[in-house]
Amino acid sequence: MGLLDKEFSDGNIVIAPVEDVLNWARLSSIWQLGFGLACCAIEMMATSASHYDFDRFGVIPRNTPRQADAIIISGTVTLKMATRIKRLYEQIPDPKYIISMGSCSNCGGPYWEHGYHVLKGIDRVIPVDVYVPGCPPRPEALLEGLLKLRDKIRHETLRKKSV
Repeated sequence: MGLLDKEFSDGNIVIAPVEDVLNWARLSSIWQLGFGLACCAIEMMATSASHYDFDRFGVIPRNTPRQADAIIISGTVTLKMATRIKRLYEQIPDPKYIISMGSCSNCGGPYWEHGYHVLKGIDRVIPVDVYVPGCPPRPEALLEGLLKLRDKIRHETLRKKSV
Protein backbone atom coordinates (compact mmCIF):
# COMPACT_ATOMS: atom_id res chain seq x y z
CA MET A 1 0.00 0.00 0.00
CA GLY A 2 1.33 3.35 -0.99
CA LEU A 3 0.69 6.81 0.31
CA LEU A 4 -2.16 7.46 -2.15
CA ASP A 5 -3.96 4.24 -1.23
CA LYS A 6 -4.19 5.27 2.43
CA GLU A 7 -5.32 8.79 1.71
CA PHE A 8 -8.20 7.94 -0.64
CA SER A 9 -9.48 4.76 0.96
CA ASP A 10 -12.59 6.47 2.43
CA GLY A 11 -14.56 6.21 -0.80
CA ASN A 12 -15.17 9.96 -1.07
CA ILE A 13 -13.58 10.22 -4.49
CA VAL A 14 -15.65 10.10 -7.66
CA ILE A 15 -13.87 9.57 -10.94
CA ALA A 16 -15.73 10.77 -14.01
CA PRO A 17 -14.92 12.38 -17.35
CA VAL A 18 -14.84 16.18 -17.31
CA GLU A 19 -17.52 16.20 -20.00
CA ASP A 20 -19.96 14.33 -17.73
CA VAL A 21 -19.29 16.66 -14.81
CA LEU A 22 -19.83 19.76 -16.97
CA ASN A 23 -23.04 18.34 -18.42
CA TRP A 24 -24.28 17.49 -14.91
CA ALA A 25 -23.58 21.05 -13.76
CA ARG A 26 -25.39 22.55 -16.77
CA LEU A 27 -28.48 20.35 -16.46
CA SER A 28 -28.72 20.97 -12.73
CA SER A 29 -28.81 24.74 -13.08
CA ILE A 30 -30.78 25.92 -16.11
CA TRP A 31 -31.42 29.64 -15.96
CA GLN A 32 -34.49 30.44 -18.04
CA LEU A 33 -35.50 33.55 -19.85
CA GLY A 34 -39.28 33.30 -19.81
CA PHE A 35 -40.87 34.83 -22.86
CA GLY A 36 -44.60 34.68 -22.20
CA LEU A 37 -46.70 36.12 -25.01
CA ALA A 38 -50.24 34.86 -24.45
CA CYS A 39 -52.33 32.37 -22.46
CA CYS A 40 -49.53 29.79 -22.32
CA ALA A 41 -47.58 32.22 -20.16
CA ILE A 42 -50.08 31.67 -17.33
CA GLU A 43 -49.31 27.95 -17.40
CA MET A 44 -45.58 28.73 -17.46
CA MET A 45 -46.05 30.93 -14.37
CA ALA A 46 -48.06 28.19 -12.68
CA THR A 47 -45.17 25.79 -13.27
CA SER A 48 -42.85 28.20 -11.45
CA ALA A 49 -45.29 28.60 -8.54
CA SER A 50 -45.27 26.59 -5.34
CA HIS A 51 -47.46 23.67 -6.45
CA TYR A 52 -45.21 22.50 -9.31
CA ASP A 53 -42.00 24.26 -8.18
CA PHE A 54 -39.75 24.59 -11.23
CA ASP A 55 -36.97 25.63 -8.84
CA ARG A 56 -36.48 22.09 -7.56
CA PHE A 57 -35.02 21.21 -10.96
CA GLY A 58 -32.60 24.13 -10.78
CA VAL A 59 -34.59 26.29 -13.19
CA ILE A 60 -34.05 29.87 -12.09
CA PRO A 61 -35.88 32.70 -13.88
CA ARG A 62 -33.63 35.46 -15.20
CA ASN A 63 -34.68 38.75 -16.75
CA THR A 64 -31.66 39.26 -18.92
CA PRO A 65 -30.58 37.09 -21.86
CA ARG A 66 -26.90 37.48 -20.99
CA GLN A 67 -27.39 35.40 -17.83
CA ALA A 68 -29.84 32.85 -19.27
CA ASP A 69 -29.21 29.35 -20.61
CA ALA A 70 -32.64 28.68 -22.08
CA ILE A 71 -35.66 30.52 -23.45
CA ILE A 72 -39.16 29.20 -22.86
CA ILE A 73 -41.30 30.75 -25.59
CA SER A 74 -44.97 30.43 -24.74
CA GLY A 75 -47.78 31.93 -26.72
CA THR A 76 -48.62 33.46 -30.08
CA VAL A 77 -45.56 34.82 -31.85
CA THR A 78 -46.30 37.64 -34.27
CA LEU A 79 -43.96 38.64 -37.08
CA LYS A 80 -43.16 41.87 -35.25
CA MET A 81 -42.20 39.95 -32.10
CA ALA A 82 -40.11 37.40 -34.02
CA THR A 83 -37.32 39.92 -34.65
CA ARG A 84 -37.14 40.66 -30.92
CA ILE A 85 -36.97 36.95 -30.08
CA LYS A 86 -34.16 36.50 -32.61
CA ARG A 87 -32.22 39.38 -31.00
CA LEU A 88 -32.67 37.88 -27.52
CA TYR A 89 -31.58 34.48 -28.83
CA GLU A 90 -28.38 35.96 -30.23
CA GLN A 91 -27.57 37.59 -26.87
CA ILE A 92 -27.67 34.31 -24.93
CA PRO A 93 -24.21 32.79 -24.48
CA ASP A 94 -23.51 29.31 -25.85
CA PRO A 95 -24.69 26.64 -25.19
CA LYS A 96 -28.29 27.86 -25.41
CA TYR A 97 -31.53 25.91 -25.43
CA ILE A 98 -35.06 26.70 -26.62
CA ILE A 99 -38.35 25.26 -25.36
CA SER A 100 -41.36 26.07 -27.52
CA MET A 101 -44.49 25.83 -25.40
CA GLY A 102 -47.99 25.62 -26.84
CA SER A 103 -49.58 25.27 -30.24
CA CYS A 104 -49.16 28.93 -31.13
CA SER A 105 -45.39 28.98 -30.73
CA ASN A 106 -45.02 25.47 -32.18
CA CYS A 107 -47.01 25.94 -35.41
CA GLY A 108 -49.06 29.14 -35.26
CA GLY A 109 -52.00 27.63 -33.41
CA PRO A 110 -55.56 28.52 -34.37
CA TYR A 111 -54.55 32.01 -35.51
CA TRP A 112 -52.14 31.35 -38.37
CA GLU A 113 -54.77 30.41 -40.92
CA HIS A 114 -56.67 33.70 -40.81
CA GLY A 115 -54.00 36.02 -39.45
CA TYR A 116 -51.37 37.49 -41.74
CA HIS A 117 -49.34 38.70 -38.75
CA VAL A 118 -48.82 35.34 -36.95
CA LEU A 119 -45.59 33.39 -37.34
CA LYS A 120 -46.16 29.79 -38.43
CA GLY A 121 -43.85 28.40 -35.73
CA ILE A 122 -40.90 29.81 -33.84
CA ASP A 123 -38.59 27.26 -35.48
CA ARG A 124 -38.67 29.43 -38.61
CA VAL A 125 -36.68 32.06 -36.70
CA ILE A 126 -34.56 30.17 -34.14
CA PRO A 127 -33.73 26.48 -33.64
CA VAL A 128 -35.96 24.71 -31.10
CA ASP A 129 -34.72 21.90 -28.85
CA VAL A 130 -37.98 20.77 -27.20
CA TYR A 131 -41.59 21.22 -28.29
CA VAL A 132 -44.32 21.15 -25.63
CA PRO A 133 -47.71 20.51 -27.32
CA GLY A 134 -51.10 21.68 -26.11
CA CYS A 135 -53.38 24.69 -26.16
CA PRO A 136 -52.43 25.74 -23.53
CA PRO A 137 -50.23 22.91 -22.25
CA ARG A 138 -50.58 21.92 -18.62
CA PRO A 139 -47.72 22.57 -16.20
CA GLU A 140 -47.02 18.84 -16.16
CA ALA A 141 -46.34 19.00 -19.90
CA LEU A 142 -43.80 21.79 -19.39
CA LEU A 143 -42.14 19.75 -16.65
CA GLU A 144 -41.93 16.83 -19.10
CA GLY A 145 -40.38 19.16 -21.69
CA LEU A 146 -37.80 20.24 -19.13
CA LEU A 147 -36.94 16.62 -18.40
CA LYS A 148 -36.48 16.00 -22.15
CA LEU A 149 -34.16 19.03 -22.32
CA ARG A 150 -32.18 17.72 -19.34
CA ASP A 151 -31.76 14.36 -21.11
CA LYS A 152 -30.50 16.18 -24.18
CA ILE A 153 -27.98 18.16 -22.12
CA ARG A 154 -26.86 15.02 -20.24
CA HIS A 155 -25.84 13.30 -23.49
CA GLU A 156 -24.16 16.26 -25.22
CA THR A 157 -20.55 16.07 -26.28
CA LEU A 158 -18.27 19.03 -25.88
CA ARG A 159 -15.56 17.81 -28.22
CA LYS A 160 -15.55 18.63 -31.89
CA LYS A 161 -15.48 15.49 -34.00
CA SER A 162 -12.61 15.37 -36.47
CA VAL A 163 -13.33 14.46 -40.06
